[in-house]
Amino acid sequence: MKGEGKMVFKSKMKWVGLLGLVLSAISLFVHFLLARFTEGGVSEYHSSITIFPRRTIGESLNFSKTSPMYRRLWGPVRHLESLHPNANPRGHYADPGSDTSGFIFVRIQGGFHEIRNSICDVVVVARFLNATLVIPEIQSTTSSKGISSQFKSFAYLYNEDQFMAALSKDVKVVKTLPKNLKGLRRKKNIPVFKVPYSASPYYYKHHVLPILKKHLVVELVVSDGGCLQAILPPDLEEYQRLRCRVAFHALRFRQEVQELATEILHRLRAPGQPFIAFDPGMTREALAYHGCAELFQDVHTELIQHKRHWMIKRGIVKGKLSVNSAERRLNGSCPLMPEEIGIVLRAYGYLWDTIIYVSGGEIFGGQRTLIPLRAMFENVVDRTSLSMPWELSRIYGREANLVDRNPGSPPVIEEEMKIEAWKTAGPRPRPLPPPPARPKSYNIEGWWGWVAESDNEPDSTVMELRTNAHKLLWEAIDYVICVEADVFIPGFDLDGKGHPNFASLVMGHRLYQSAASKTYRPDRYVALSGHVCAHD
Repeated sequence: MKGEGKMVFKSKMKWVGLLGLVLSAISLFVHFLLARFTEGGVSEYHSSITIFPRRTIGESLNFSKTSPMYRRLWGPVRHLESLHPNANPRGHYADPGSDTSGFIFVRIQGGFHEIRNSICDVVVVARFLNATLVIPEIQSTTSSKGISSQFKSFAYLYNEDQFMAALSKDVKVVKTLPKNLKGLRRKKNIPVFKVPYSASPYYYKHHVLPILKKHLVVELVVSDGGCLQAILPPDLEEYQRLRCRVAFHALRFRQEVQELATEILHRLRAPGQPFIAFDPGMTREALAYHGCAELFQDVHTELIQHKRHWMIKRGIVKGKLSVNSAERRLNGSCPLMPEEIGIVLRAYGYLWDTIIYVSGGEIFGGQRTLIPLRAMFENVVDRTSLSMPWELSRIYGREANLVDRNPGSPPVIEEEMKIEAWKTAGPRPRPLPPPPARPKSYNIEGWWGWVAESDNEPDSTVMELRTNAHKLLWEAIDYVICVEADVFIPGFDLDGKGHPNFASLVMGHRLYQSAASKTYRPDRYVALSGHVCAHD
């Protein structure tokens, strides 16, 4: 009897335990549904990605918002507080007439800053030639790049209606070419100009305008981030102001991108504490162009030199392959590393709990380059830490699933050619690939394979082309946040062609929008010489 009683008791305990597990599972499921689909749950869910520093600014070393120290670090620049830039016309400025010289169709190639600069220039060119401008086509956002068919080229990044409405009194803008001209373009029967960087008004007046009047349409291909000289003659000052109207009033990001950027800004400001936006400017192209390979180690150095070799072959770089990076760095020709920016900020007085937002679609070297900066400041964040994956997916639109069935392998090189190339190769940065006679101890697939095997990089896959389009949206979000930041500091202000980069656009927009907003431009030469020199 006792044995039977024990068996019944154990059986009851098993059922009680099983019931407890079932109830726990149901409870977890209900909590998940509440967190996912209720407004309160969403706000609590969002709070998990909002910064909550251990102490507020007001509690840090008696650091109140009314103190002179707070104003020095976060306050506006006093001698610029009364400056209010204005891009409106100052003299006689007629509306665009109904009679135009023809249509200008523009294809723009390049990254975020190159696209934005080019759009400003082509609008001015259209006004200068009294032409009708077709909404520019952004090459990296065409449907062939694997992006969502929900958005078309220009509309993938910018608001088309806002662009056309803002420029209604400046230039006539249409969405597409007329049917007859569209057919001629498909057949490639319209004149095409590959416009040089920073071309003069003379070029357009004497080379493009006669062809435009003859054929009623021309196609401009802009690839270097600008097709009109930066400073126009005094008699064209109204065109210079038109540039500003395009950059600061006509170019607005599409609604979904603007909303996400605003939401991230709200999360950044949730602690009630100002923040710094930092743009490293450390792209592979910029490092290769300026000869800064030795700022890194191992295969990253090789990757930079590989890109520099490619630039030399195409005439982008006029110098030699082997460059003394330490000398370039001391001359201020290389970006400041994140740890150097951290030292400057700490020396200037910013505390360890200061919020620092790191912008940029690419930081060469990856997250490990930010480790020293994170060691100096506990609240170093970026776009990914302040947003959820589904929020970023929403701005991409509905995209088809892409699978690279043929990822592509490094080109095959004959053994004799390898040995001969090894013998005749000049000095190369470390690490050297193993000689042909020695078996490889690493996987040759991926960039660490082709960088040692070929002078040419493999063609971009559809996934990589799609990612390039996504980078435009990432940088658009970063652009909004950097412009609105309490303090902005760039690590570098030149790109991979020696032209102004993303940080330059931000600094110009901040100066126009609020001249007194605090922006630091570190003197890279002085900073690397052991001094701290940051200019307001």
